[in-house]
Amino acid sequence: MPQTLQNILRWLPHGPVDAFRQVMLFYLAYYAYSVVRGIADDPAAASTAFDNARGIISLEQTLGFFVEPSIQAWVSGSGFIVDGASWLYLNAQTSITLGALFFIYMWRNPSFYFVRNMMLVSMAIALVGYIVYPTAPPRFFPEWGFFDSVQDFAGVSDDSSVNELFNPYAAVPSMHVAFALMIGWSLAKLVTNRVLKVLWWAYPVLVTFVIVATANHFLMDAVLGALTAGVAALAARELARTRPAVWHFGPPSPAIT
Repeated sequence: MPQTLQNILRWLPHGPVDAFRQVMLFYLAYYAYSVVRGIADDPAAASTAFDNARGIISLEQTLGFFVEPSIQAWVSGSGFIVDGASWLYLNAQTSITLGALFFIYMWRNPSFYFVRNMMLVSMAIALVGYIVYPTAPPRFFPEWGFFDSVQDFAGVSDDSSVNELFNPYAAVPSMHVAFALMIGWSLAKLVTNRVLKVLWWAYPVLVTFVIVATANHFLMDAVLGALTAGVAALAARELARTRPAVWHFGPPSPAIT
């Protein structure tokens, strides 16, 4: 085996087998998402998704916080803000989340398995939500003044690349918000730099603004995403009781060690 590869394998906290296991767990979760995406693309599900979205608009109007059209109209006045929001929307679930998981695995490894469990539970909850309550995003309702800023930013057609990357009717719950809360909370607890702590605490708020500004989610989707993250955190805490030496958040206590 080349010396460089040996050095890389030694660098892994628990060796290559554990690293491969973690990658496969997330790959299988993504595969399950892809299967559900196919179900959600069924024409009958699409019709239901639009009806459910109209129900959310009606509910928000009744509760007095249907402000999404005003937010996107304000954002559209600044190319810098709308492009920045679109960029963050595209990267929040990919490079930022994957980078955060990589950092936690490599340099805060005792906490990684709690975060992993939390995220996998949230994804399982989301898959149920996508099947039971498919919902069209605001960008599919131009009559309310919404436009697809991500499509405009990425420069792709509505029927090709964007829908290959994202389930078009997977708005409830907002996993952008759920992931942002789980990653933001975890890193705010785990990093030592005060500036980084503040930034990670603010990250979920920023992502909530982004999903509304890009017309990809309603505020109610964000609320349900936050609820998903909360339930997943509670589930991960209960799972940690079964294997405290492995699934504990933070460095192991002296008693566990």
